[in-house]
Amino acid sequence: MTAPNAGGPPPTVLPGEAVRDADAAPDLAPKRGVDHLVLAVADLETAGAAYERLGFTVTPRAEHSWGTANRLVQFAHRSFLEILTVAHPDRIPDHGDRRFSFGRFNQDYLARREGFGMLVFDSADARADRDEFAEKGLADLEPFDFERQATLPSGETVRVAFSLAFAPPPAERDGAAVFTCQQHAPEHFWKPDYQVHENGAREIVEVVMIADDPAGLRSYWEGVQGPEAVSAEDDGSLAIETARGAVLALTPEAYQTQYGEPPRPDAPEGPHFAAFRVGVRDLAATRDLLVERGVETRWAQAGLIVPSDSLFGVALAFAQL
Repeated sequence: MTAPNAGGPPPTVLPGEAVRDADAAPDLAPKRGVDHLVLAVADLETAGAAYERLGFTVTPRAEHSWGTANRLVQFAHRSFLEILTVAHPDRIPDHGDRRFSFGRFNQDYLARREGFGMLVFDSADARADRDEFAEKGLADLEPFDFERQATLPSGETVRVAFSLAFAPPPAERDGAAVFTCQQHAPEHFWKPDYQVHENGAREIVEVVMIADDPAGLRSYWEGVQGPEAVSAEDDGSLAIETARGAVLALTPEAYQTQYGEPPRPDAPEGPHFAAFRVGVRDLAATRDLLVERGVETRWAQAGLIVPSDSLFGVALAFAQL
């Protein structure tokens, strides 16, 4: 590993990064693409300002009726970051026998650490997803419907609505969560003005989970994306192809090699999300912007890394598209 901001970028393509065959049969293609990442932070405005310093355009604050608040980073390829905090602890509902509480998960997560707690895939029909997850034995949880007000770049507020289907990894209710998200008013959600970023960011290309035994998660990820989408690597890691971006389940050793840092000491004990990679138009220009703004970075195999100590418990890699 070189010194911060020194040298040039390493190879962009990671071992195990999935490459889709455009001519593959539709039933062999991954079912779901990466929709967004939920990044839990203690102070939403401080975190929003930090992401703006990295060159991202961050949306205005929005609040959920159940007690959480967020700001977003939207990308042109229809994925986004949800920077989220607990704004009203007294409004947070509990989990139920068949009810997964989005707010409770994030409240419990933030009681222990900040970081990347939830991975979300897109959905055309959240209820169909829920039925499929139950049939495959992944989870038998009620879908969750909600709506909120969103602020457009013009300042106008509009209604956006969503349905969620939860399928958290086995035995994980406080360290990692996965769900699908169906948007009912996408025309009010996706806005080009919010998708232009000074750092040239275009899309989320990779999400990283750390697990002591990634192979033990194979059946879970096959259930979410299909058996053909999951492949094992020589180092024991798993590569999961999605319809938009890739998911890597890495051993702690593989994670350190690729992202240049060990797993965090405050990380959950079980499998947990730790990092993500964003593709940019011009990596050299992104590096120059970060250097100019005094942002701590280093090169590692995944690209130009903003370490987790500097970004609320999650590591970010910038890589050349």
